[in-house]
Amino acid sequence: MAFGTKTNERPGTRAQVRHLRVSAYKAREVLDLIRGLHVDDADGVLEFTERAVATEIRKVLGAAVANAEHNDEIDPNELYVSACFADEGPTMKRWRPRARGRATRIRKRTCHITIIVSRMDPKQLEQRRARTEAAVGRGGVRRDAAEARRARVAKSQAARAAREAEHDHDHDHEDHDHDHEDHDHEDAADEVVTDEVVTDQVVEDLETIETDTPAAEEAAASEPEASDAMGGYAKGGEAPLDAQTDEGSQEPEEKS
Repeated sequence: MAFGTKTNERPGTRAQVRHLRVSAYKAREVLDLIRGLHVDDADGVLEFTERAVATEIRKVLGAAVANAEHNDEIDPNELYVSACFADEGPTMKRWRPRARGRATRIRKRTCHITIIVSRMDPKQLEQRRARTEAAVGRGGVRRDAAEARRARVAKSQAARAAREAEHDHDHDHEDHDHDHEDHDHEDAADEVVTDEVVTDQVVEDLETIETDTPAAEEAAASEPEASDAMGGYAKGGEAPLDAQTDEGSQEPEEKS
């Protein structure tokens, strides 16, 4: 009786994640989308798949490509997803209270995801290279994975160098600003001294005006007159209104 190749004996470079908190059924639905695709195409499919487990599967795919590149020295442009599967992991049991004192079981599923990448056949590689060259010749944006990585690395290094140069330039300006701030402090001190001198001069002028002008003497002389006018009418002034009213209201005496 002939048996096929066992799961752990499949050729290629693999990566695995264990005890992932998602059911194997949900993971298999996403794995079916990338089985047999080139690693670049599979990464693009996972990037735009609207499933939460697609993010985890994409990480596993990247780990498998990295293992093939660093451990087996295989060019990432020659890799495709030769096998991918999800095995069921342990299920955690939880309980939920229900009516009439009953309880319902909650099953929290887990799974183990495995992705295997292998080198493409020479015929498939020739066909893919021809399609890539044709796309680049038409002005398309499709490029090899290695070229795309080199462009991203160069872009990030240029951005880092620009940030460092800008940071050094800001430090230079800050030192220059400190000198300006010292000059500003000196000017402000001169202005404060000038304001104090002007204030003292104004106070002296006001004191001189108050002592020289006879306004205070005239005010002092007029104060007694005002008090006499308000106090009574002994000096020929008219009687106050209250006094006139009292005299006019007196009844004439009857003649005998």
